[in-house]
Amino acid sequence: MNARRSSPAGWEMKRPRSQTGFSLVELLIVTIVMTTMVGIASMLLQPILQQARVTNAYNTTLMAMRIARETAIAQRGAYVVTFTAGAGPNSISVAPAPQWANAPADGAYTATYTLPSDVVFTVNAGVPTSNVAPNCTPDCFGTAGRAVDFDQNVNGAIPNQIYFCPDGSAQDIATGVLCSSNLNNGVVYIARAGDLYSSRAITLWGSTGRLRGWRLLASGTCGTNCWSQQ
Repeated sequence: MNARRSSPAGWEMKRPRSQTGFSLVELLIVTIVMTTMVGIASMLLQPILQQARVTNAYNTTLMAMRIARETAIAQRGAYVVTFTAGAGPNSISVAPAPQWANAPADGAYTATYTLPSDVVFTVNAGVPTSNVAPNCTPDCFGTAGRAVDFDQNVNGAIPNQIYFCPDGSAQDIATGVLCSSNLNNGVVYIARAGDLYSSRAITLWGSTGRLRGWRLLASGTCGTNCWSQQ
């Protein structure tokens, strides 16, 4: 008969550490490390996310204005863009001009675009306020006295509205006659309130309807706090 070798007492009860799992202390340490890493990642990502929302608001505003102009040309009519600032989410609406008598019953473009909740039409303290080059407001339009600054030096116009006409021009309705009024030059400012270098702007040249985008830089060829065309 084969003799069975005896093992030291308690040998059968011992298991490799890989089979026993983690201790409570080890789990607690892992939890603390993971929580710390998530917190650090959130802090690092926050500025990136904030900048992304500003970029989104800028692109949305520029897109709405371009769509209004292109649709006015395509439909041989007039479209009005209205900027809504102040409390609550800021927005841009595009619709056929109420004075357009022959607006199509079907196919007219109507839309409202809402900006991200932490981005508004605003002028932050510190942006250039001169309308004289080199360190001036975007395209040297106005003095940054208001966030939606169209129809500058025009009486009887609505400063937060733009009328795009069949020829691609941008006008107002100051005389009450559609697309027979003043050319509408101006600028709209977009930013996170209180965050100077999140500031963006879009300028409009009334005679052609040309749109230009701008971004505020801490320094540039004009000196400190310069608007740079995008």
